Amino acid sequence: MNYLSQINQRILPNPLAAGLAAGEATTDRISWVKTSLVFLPLAQAISDAKVLTGRQKPLTEIAFLFAEIETVNGHSGIGYSYSKRAGGPGQFAHAKEIAGELIGEDPSDIQRLWDKLVWAGASVGRSGMSTQAIAAFDIALWDLKAKRAKLPLAKLLGAHRDSVRCYNTSGGYLSMPIEEVKERVTMALEKGIGAIKLKVGQPDPMVDLKRIEAVRNHVGDVPLAIDANQQWDRTTALRFGRIAEQFNLTWIEEPLDAYDYEGHAALAAELATPIATGEMLTSVDEHYELIRNNSVDFIQPDAPRVGGITPFLKIAALADHRKLQLAPHYCMEIHLHLTAAYAREPWVEHFEWSEAMFNEKLNVVNGRMIVPNRPGLGFSLSEQARAWTRDVHEAGKRP
Repeated sequence: MNYLSQINQRILPNPLAAGLAAGEATTDRISWVKTSLVFLPLAQAISDAKVLTGRQKPLTEIAFLFAEIETVNGHSGIGYSYSKRAGGPGQFAHAKEIAGELIGEDPSDIQRLWDKLVWAGASVGRSGMSTQAIAAFDIALWDLKAKRAKLPLAKLLGAHRDSVRCYNTSGGYLSMPIEEVKERVTMALEKGIGAIKLKVGQPDPMVDLKRIEAVRNHVGDVPLAIDANQQWDRTTALRFGRIAEQFNLTWIEEPLDAYDYEGHAALAAELATPIATGEMLTSVDEHYELIRNNSVDFIQPDAPRVGGITPFLKIAALADHRKLQLAPHYCMEIHLHLTAAYAREPWVEHFEWSEAMFNEKLNVVNGRMIVPNRPGLGFSLSEQARAWTRDVHEAGKRP
């Protein structure tokens, strides 16, 4: 034993022993972490404005990164991140690299563990793919914490409501002819979903206006939003927004490039229709720019994209301070709990795509999605999800 080690041994108490003596520390530690790369196939290829303008290919499958965590005391949690079109294998590769950093750690130290994981891979950045990989672990830790407390995550966070307004997007893609869109809208409303979002951003804006008019006439006064997927320039967005005000839209989503904070702020100031954006951003700092610049009326953070529930809660606190509306993107299994804990009446996005991945189903009644009373996030992986798994990695040992 060297001199420095002898000094440390004499003057620095064992932190675990000291904590136990003071009644402050826990003995539970993370013993096993499993990551899985799962590809969910879509029933049909879908296209939004990014496809029609040549920026991306039609969407045919979604890559999910699942993280399962277990502790020496028998507690467990599950979380996920995802990627569309590209990035899924990259997220999985980064998750494999850093999963071992969790072994031996106290699962309650979620904020500290988020920092540890982000700095473990800081050379590839503290946003984007790296934090999207971290999100799966962070969400699993929050799921574990709520399960250990025997509470739904919404209740652990401090729920304001037991159900959340929900809207459907999966029936409004540009790859669908308008008659099919109307049929899918009817099915969604018959399921109890409370609002509809329609994709726009065609090369000819007049086609978009005709589709909006057709859906508005079809649904009557049901709340209706549109999503341009970042395809317009500032002039087009302003002109289109002014014409579209006649349709009493709930919001116009992503009219401009996701990082055009000043452009979104100008639209928000000029138009009567609220502006919504944020889903493509991957950090708290980027969302802060939206908030600081008055760029948005409905902020739309995506928990897996920003790095998990830990950074999502920071964004929600900033948004609440500015009295913004909240409408997170995708991931209804996660965002249902987070929106239920937001002070102002929010929206959650309904997609039936992911239902085959889980054993449990979410209920929708009278336009609202019901927060399940199961502990944690309230979902578990189905056998179908296991069958769609393409790669698996484990760190540590199961208790």
